[in-house]
Amino acid sequence: MRITFKLYATLSDYLPAGQRHNAVELDIDQATTIGDLIERFNLPKKLVHLVLVNGVYVEPSQRMARTLEAGDALAIWPPVAGG
Repeated sequence: MRITFKLYATLSDYLPAGQRHNAVELDIDQATTIGDLIERFNLPKKLVHLVLVNGVYVEPSQRMARTLEAGDALAIWPPVAGG
């Protein structure tokens, strides 16, 4: 099944080389979890701060086991500072 995987700010460096934008279309197995993709792309867990599936916040306690569905958009942001 196909999903959209988006990484923002410094996390976009973890996408495959040659990506012009912060998103990539992925073909994944039906049992793939958010945690599987965090591991697959070697995202440092301390930088996985805000996680949304189709614009809906996913609690940290649910991220490792939450599976995705065809057409989902998974977006991940690192902690952000500013003022």
